[in-house]
Amino acid sequence: MPAFTLAIARPEHRGLLRSALLGLLAVAAALLAAELLGASRLKLSAGFIPKSLLVFGAGALLVLRDLPAHHPFPTLGPANTVTLVRGGLVALLAGLIGERAPGAPTFAVAIAVAVIVLDGVDGWLARRTGMASRFGARFDMETDAVLVAVLALLAWQFGKVAAWVLLSGLMRYLFLAAGALIPLLRRPVPSSLRGKSIAVLQILALIVAIAPFSSVALATAVAAIALGLLTASFLLDVVWWVRHADSAGGE
Repeated sequence: MPAFTLAIARPEHRGLLRSALLGLLAVAAALLAAELLGASRLKLSAGFIPKSLLVFGAGALLVLRDLPAHHPFPTLGPANTVTLVRGGLVALLAGLIGERAPGAPTFAVAIAVAVIVLDGVDGWLARRTGMASRFGARFDMETDAVLVAVLALLAWQFGKVAAWVLLSGLMRYLFLAAGALIPLLRRPVPSSLRGKSIAVLQILALIVAIAPFSSVALATAVAAIALGLLTASFLLDVVWWVRHADSAGGE
């Protein structure tokens, strides 16, 4: 697949795809090492490693597909490399879905904390190096969206929150589905401090929810508050779309 990708790439994109492939292979190797260590220490099932690699592989294909069209630089860049690492950690977290090992919640919290700490690094690097791009912003956002979905599944799986917590992870994808049916909802909403803050709070709340120290009552409370804020944020986005419907139609 990598050789085929480089073979069909336009000449001006080959350097970019080559740097992306090197980054993906490096993260995949580190991911495999972490999976082997985690599986042996926590006594996880034989499916843990394939699950993680499958999620990472799917993400890698999407990166290679979208990179040339939306990243106007000759190399992947340090910011997107950090996001690749974040993606690898999210894939490692996704491998815990369906796992019942006693140490899984602690392992999940450690991974999720590392992902959210690195979330502040990739944006800073993009600005610092002058390599901010539409691809980088979307890559970062989609990584966060998958992280929320996985954390919500784990909160339910670990018995901390009822099945309604899955709405936290499904919210973005439900709006994407709605956008496929309603053209108005396809228009990008301007980035805002409100949206970024609620996204971070959502992740932090779900980390608290899956933490071993959290009781069912605490996990349910923080998850419910975070879901309420997320729902309100999406509703405000809908209001923005409606208010700007006329200008969108005239473009």
